Formats: sequence, structure tokens, C-alpha cells
Amino acid sequence: MTAPAPAPDPRTLARELGMTDDEYEKVVLTLGREPSTAELGTYSVMWSEHCSYKSSKIYLKTLPTEGPNILVGPGENAGVVDVGDGLAVTFKIESHNHPSYVEPFQGAATGVGGIIRDILTMGARPIALMDPLRFGDPALAKTRQVVDGVVRGISHYGNSIGVPTVGGEVAFDPCYNGNPLVNVFCVGVLPSDNIQLAKAESVGDIAVLIGQRTGRDGIGGASILASEEFDEDGIDDAKRPNVQVGDPFAGKQLIESCLELYAADLLSGIQDMGAAGIACSTSEMASAAGLGMSVDLDKVELREASMEAWEILCSESQERMLAMVSPDKLDEVLAICERWQIDASPIGEVTGGDRLVFHRHGELVHDAPAGSLAHDGPTYERPVAEWVHPLRDVDVDGDAAAQFADGRDLIADVMAVLTSPNIAPPAWVTQQYDSIVGHGTVQGIGADAAVIRLDPGVTRGIAIATDGNGRWCALDPTEGARRVVAESARNVACTGARPVAATNCLNFGSPESPAIMGQFRDTITGMGEACLALGTPITSGNVSFYNQTGEVAVHPTPVMGVLGVHPNVAIATPSGFTSARHAVLLIGAKTAPGLSGSEWDWVTGERIAGSLDPIDLEREARLHTFLAIAGTDGVIASAHDVSTGGLATSLVEACGTDFGVTLDLRTPLPEHQMWFSESPGRVVVSAADPRAVDALAREHDLDVEVLGLTTNARRLVGGSLDLDLDAVATAQARVFPDLLGP
Repeated sequence: MTAPAPAPDPRTLARELGMTDDEYEKVVLTLGREPSTAELGTYSVMWSEHCSYKSSKIYLKTLPTEGPNILVGPGENAGVVDVGDGLAVTFKIESHNHPSYVEPFQGAATGVGGIIRDILTMGARPIALMDPLRFGDPALAKTRQVVDGVVRGISHYGNSIGVPTVGGEVAFDPCYNGNPLVNVFCVGVLPSDNIQLAKAESVGDIAVLIGQRTGRDGIGGASILASEEFDEDGIDDAKRPNVQVGDPFAGKQLIESCLELYAADLLSGIQDMGAAGIACSTSEMASAAGLGMSVDLDKVELREASMEAWEILCSESQERMLAMVSPDKLDEVLAICERWQIDASPIGEVTGGDRLVFHRHGELVHDAPAGSLAHDGPTYERPVAEWVHPLRDVDVDGDAAAQFADGRDLIADVMAVLTSPNIAPPAWVTQQYDSIVGHGTVQGIGADAAVIRLDPGVTRGIAIATDGNGRWCALDPTEGARRVVAESARNVACTGARPVAATNCLNFGSPESPAIMGQFRDTITGMGEACLALGTPITSGNVSFYNQTGEVAVHPTPVMGVLGVHPNVAIATPSGFTSARHAVLLIGAKTAPGLSGSEWDWVTGERIAGSLDPIDLEREARLHTFLAIAGTDGVIASAHDVSTGGLATSLVEACGTDFGVTLDLRTPLPEHQMWFSESPGRVVVSAADPRAVDALAREHDLDVEVLGLTTNARRLVGGSLDLDLDAVATAQARVFPDLLGP
């Protein structure tokens, strides 16, 4: 076979596509010749940071990935967890950060579409979404524009495709001014004996492209946009690729057609076409089986007939899948796709050997080992420097004690925290989402964790939560990551579910900075320790580097998604109080000084400072066990964790719109610490019988403090505070409209 013609000036083209000279030389060595234009296109996307994890994989391999419930771990499109009763769930979190800054609406919408297809690819029906979002200063016009577009994009795609958005986060910090973080989590349900894998199993199987036609949208999204930081002036138009354009109605057709194909057992493998498009799906499926693939690009249905081979290979057009089909089942596959009115085009076949071969207009344009694209890319052990936050040695707790001793206004500070956009209920955002479509949402937006019914008539279900805290991780990446994992798992446990698995989305600045790699290394260390201690192995994840504009990088922001199994979703523990005259107790750890990196220090001092005391992960694990037992046995009526904003925030949220609380504070701590401390490992519970709570908590060697009683009066009364909760709710309701518009 004659080799494809080399690209004109291939070394210069390789640089334009983001490849280093060393990477180019490795391609030449792999091929034994100069690469063609199409080959440079595929290598540039498959060896990009976004696709190859070349700077992160040496650290990711240290994370725990095995557990008794894990059916599929890292390496596939999403992890799969056995939940019993013949059911499994698959879940994953991904980022769509850079596209959502370039084009907020389409960037966010296609982020939702992409994660839904990752879940669909595993053989599952997508049943719920969560959206952890981080934006810059809301006083900036650009931030308001990004928020508006992102929220509309999420609601447009999720609402239209019929997958409910059941939770997430909305946070603001100036470090995200030029790099908003749009992370998207999805979970789906499938029969535990019908998992689909991204693998080309048999020579002679037909490669069938299912879904939308291929266009020029998204070309360079993985290699150029997602794998490079923005310039100091923002988006560099010279590097701006077209952002993908999503169609949720085509996405819905794709879901239903694929589920019918799975049920009929017609596919031998399937892969989503996300980042890197056909180049990625063909190389990964072929190499996973140690086989090759031959594809005729003339058979790919195009939106624009003039597209060149490399454009077809690297396009990231949405709502497309690549399926492997036995020749004797091809007609049935095509008939099902036709019935759902989606295109299905046989474009090639699985071959022996290991070559990935593409033809265009009868000419060979690409001939390379599939494994060299999918698995044999560069691995970097980049220089690492210890990260020390410049204000880490500040004594925040001591500063606060001195300020309050000098007469600082406690009530004013409580209101400042409660009306922070990081604390106030983001109804302006969440009211744009459909959170109940599909009828599986038992607890949704506003709860510590979402609780989802998996199937009508089946009591067993799941609880899911996403959490992150860039301020904690900026001060101490290791301890911050431990706390983030613990918080997400604790939120799941508060529902009465048992946390069993986790996924992560790791958002960082440029890996070419030794300090950023120091943050990343230490974050992985803390995450691994916490996941191991809490029994939540990592099943999947995503690394998003280059969230940086000039020298300004985002805080190290690991976002954790934790999944728990709930034995009976009909009795899931709510996060809010359910009755007056219930005892209110603080369970877990004793409140300790904990204002470093707190919301209080941010809203009152506009700084991130101090050092974080270590979390007791063994006690945290005991707390989760207590919550699962106490919830399912009816010992507690509600459970709400104490985290960002401290106890004052947790109590106001637990009171909701119906109740108040009267407290009898008997703590040796200064009152401001009692209200604002973010010391970890604490949960506020309510119960009709506090003695039963006390007895069960002590069985698990947990601290117990009786705080007071719930009331019908809409007031929070305790210590120096006497807050009118209806007035608080009115003030909180104005936060987002005042910042972002009506």
C-alpha cells in the first residue's frame, strides 16, 4: 500500500496544531515517514492535553478505582456501579469550560449533550443532570453575559431532551473572570447484564456512523481550544475554533434509537463522538481490541461537501455515535435508525492487524497504528514546585477574635454571609431548569443531594451530589481535596444513602507551570486518601487544564461527584426540618475554629487566607454510617451538613420556608466561631427523640451537641442573634436578580 502524501511543510503545520517539535518527531518515528495532513490532524487532537492526559496520567493512576460495587472503572466512557435488583447505574462528570467562555449558550448546551452521550454509550438511559458552575465577579458585564448564556444553554438542552437537572452549584470568584468553569454531571440506569463497551470486537464488523451529519463545527476544539490557555486580552481570535452546535431534539432521537438497538442486542460495540470526533472513536475502539479499522470518508454524510479529510476526521459535530455491527445484523440496525428518522451510514469495517486507514476520493490519506493514537501518546512528568499560598500563614481566627472583641457587628456579618451570591438560593438560575421531567426525582434542587428513583415500583434508588471549593484548595490543595471529597460523600449520606463511588472533574491552570503541577499533584494525593478512607473509588473523571488567562489561573478546583445507593427512596431523609418541636442536634465533630478560607472571611475581608486543620477521615466514615442507619431507621427526621457559610447558613437553609429554630448555645468557642466556622465533619439533624439520636451517635463514637428546638415561628434565635427568617428570605431572593437582572 502506497503511503499517503505528506503534508505541505508538515513541521510548521504541526506547530500550528499545537504539537511540540518533540511530539512531531515521535509521529515521524512511529510512521517511519513524514505524516500526511490528515495524520497530523488526528495526532494533534489525540495527543492533545484534553484527549491524552499527557500531563496528568502519572498522577491519576494513583487514585483508588476498585470497590465491591464497581462493574466498570476508568477507561470507558463512564463508570458503572451495581446497585442491586438487576440494575446498574453509570455516571460521570465532564468540563466544557473554554467553549462556554467563547460561546456561552452553545458551549454549555453541547457540554450537556456530550455528557448525556457518554452515559448513553454505556447502554443506559440518562435520568438526571447536575451542573456545578463557577463564574467571575458578577459585577462585570462579561460575567453577566456568560452566566446568562450558560444557564440558557443548559436549560435549552436538558429541558428539551427530557433529562432533569436535579442539582449542582453556583459560585462566584474573580479568579474565574476569564475562565468560567462549566462542569456537567450525568447519571443513567441500565440492566446490569447489558453494559455496552467502546470496543471493536470482531474482524469484519461494520463501522456505522449513527446520528447527525458531520460539519465543520468544533474542529480544533480538543487540540486548540481546550488545550491552551487564553491570552491576557481574553480569547485569541487567531486560535478560536468553531464551537460545536447542539440539537437536543436530534439528541433525543439518538437516545431512543440506541436504547432500542441495545435492547435487541444488535451492537458489538459503541462509542460517542465527542472530542476529536471520528479520529477518537475509531482509534479508541480499534486499539481497545488490538485490531485495525478501514474507513472510506466518502461514505460519511456531510453538511458541507467541500470538507477535507482532516476536517472530517477532527470535526466535533454533535449527536453522533460510532457503532460496531455484525454484517448479518446491519439491515436491522439501519431499519431501526430509519424508524427513528436518524442517519445511519456504514463507513468502514474492522480489520486484522493494528492499522487505522482512511481513504478520501479514492486516495489513501491516513495509515497509522490505532494504538499510537489512542494509547501511545506522550507522557510528561512536568516540573513540580511546592505550592504555598501567599496568605497561608495569616491567623484568620485570631484576626476575627480581635475584630469581634473590638465590637464588630455580628448580625451584620451574618446577613452579609447569607446574602453572598455563593450562599443565597440561586433560584434565578435553577428556575430555568426542569428538575422533575421523567418523574424520577424524589429530592432535587435545594437538597443536600438529589435522590432519584431508578424504576417505577422499585424502592431502591440512588443519591448524587457534586461539590467543590476552590478557596480551600487554593490554601491547601491536599487538605482542600480531602474536604471536598468528604463534603460530597457527606451530602449523599445525609439522605440515608451509602456512598459507594465517585467521579471527578479537575479544573486547573496551565500544566506548564510548576506551581500548578504542584497544586495538581497535591490535590490528587488528598483526593486519593479521602476516597480510600470513605469507600468511594474513582470510576471516571476529567482533567481540564489551561484554565488560565495570561498569568492568572483559576483556583485549583477539583469538583467531586459522589453516588450513593439508597435502600428505599420513599423514606429518603430530607435536608430541611419537617416539624416544630423537634430537637436540633449537631452530630459528628465538635465545632472548632475554622475561618480560614471561609465565606465569612471572603465577604468581610475580600481575601483567602489562613491554614486548614486536617479532617478526621475515620470519623467522617463513621458519620456516614450513622447517617445511613439513622435515616433508614427513622431515628432522625432531617439531616443537613455544615460547610460553606458555617452553622448560621445551615440552620437558615434547614428552616426553609416553614420553620424557625430556637437555640441554647453552650459552647466554649467565641460566638462568631459557632456561627461562621467551616470546620469539617458536622451535620445538623432534627429528631422527635433526641435520646435515640444520642445513643446511636455514641455507638459510632461521634460527638453530639443538642442545639435547641424547631419552632413554627419564623425566627432564628440564639446567642446574640434574633433573625426574622422571612426578612432573610426576602433579602436572599433579591441577590441574583440585583446582580444579574430580573
